[in-house]
Amino acid sequence: MICQFFILSSKGDHLIYKDFRGENSSDVVRVFYEKVTALPGDQPPVVMNHKDVYFVHVKQGGLFWVVTTNSASSPFTIIDFINKLCSLVKDYCGTLSERSVQLNFALIYELLDEVVDYGYIQTTSCDVLKNFIQTEAVSSRSFSLFDLSNVALFGAETQQSKVAPSSAATRPIHQREQGKSEIFVDVVERLTVVIGANVISFAFLNCSCECFPFPSEMRIGLNEEFSIGRSQLRGYGAGVRVDECSFHQNVKLDEFESNRILKLCPSQGEQTVMQYQLREELPCAAPFRLFPTVERDASGRLLMYLKLRCDLPPKILFVCLICPSLSQELSSPDQSAELKPQSRVVVWSIPKVNGGTQLSALFKVDVPGLCSSSLLEVAPVGLSFEVPKWTCSGLQVRFLRLSPVYSPAGERWVRYITHSDSYTIRI
Repeated sequence: MICQFFILSSKGDHLIYKDFRGENSSDVVRVFYEKVTALPGDQPPVVMNHKDVYFVHVKQGGLFWVVTTNSASSPFTIIDFINKLCSLVKDYCGTLSERSVQLNFALIYELLDEVVDYGYIQTTSCDVLKNFIQTEAVSSRSFSLFDLSNVALFGAETQQSKVAPSSAATRPIHQREQGKSEIFVDVVERLTVVIGANVISFAFLNCSCECFPFPSEMRIGLNEEFSIGRSQLRGYGAGVRVDECSFHQNVKLDEFESNRILKLCPSQGEQTVMQYQLREELPCAAPFRLFPTVERDASGRLLMYLKLRCDLPPKILFVCLICPSLSQELSSPDQSAELKPQSRVVVWSIPKVNGGTQLSALFKVDVPGLCSSSLLEVAPVGLSFEVPKWTCSGLQVRFLRLSPVYSPAGERWVRYITHSDSYTIRI
């Protein structure tokens, strides 16, 4: 049972507040933010309590999505509800951000009225809610297919044109319905890698293929040489092998075994068509390799020389090191480094790295009481990056077709993105 729901910004600003049962005072908003900010680290517990009030929260889009409940409620049910509510707000508002919530507060309150009744969850289905939601969404950013600052149209000759504009799939549901018919398919892969002594000791790939609605049956063609588990490859080309694979309940698999084609009729909102996993061994080389040197200079300072080699074109990269006062020498003027004394971390920010290049950084750190044994206490390096237009597994969408043929023909967008869930390199 849900008592209250509210959304807070990262600074504690009160954006949305809804009391379903009137059992607690609105002071719980202040209590929650004080408890979150008082805890050390950037990831507070998902479930916290204050007297007889339990807080369950999820942080998405830089916002705190919080539900208060009593001790008799299942925290897993509440967490699942919050995640579904975030997806619902994203579908109706376009994006999850502080500005988007501020512009669409009336729409969010209308959604809450339909989703929850006196603390009991009714539905989170877009197909059901579309019959009751009347408020139009206010887009936080105007969209134009001819915005050349993003990319060109699908089907042009340039490589960039094969990726949809960043704002194309983030338009609200109502705006998608009123505009030109469009298909969106995102192939998102998330890497979990541990590299020790320049050898990959563990690798895990968690991936999903997501699509947005279209008023007809959609046929998605994958690599013909797509293999699950130990099944043999058929010799049609470069193989794509995964360990596990699961599909959405609406996906029809009658053509999957023979032609690797998925068929479905997407409902309103975003849905995950397919999820697949790959363990232990990546099908390609690791996207980043780090060659560190850690030593102590004559003046007693800690010297860390890092050489980062990139074989792929990521968009943003952060390299985090644990240590406490530093001076720095970076290989490019557009890079930056920031010391965070509380967490004893140095953040090396690189806005862009070209494939096949190397970057270097020299950090000189004053560490009180530094000795030879202290060099062994330097923690592993964690990388956070995003690689567009590339998948580690090699999965590709061969085609997107509609059956029966829909007229007029809609635009078809396919995006490939690889994120780093946890990319750790031991020094």
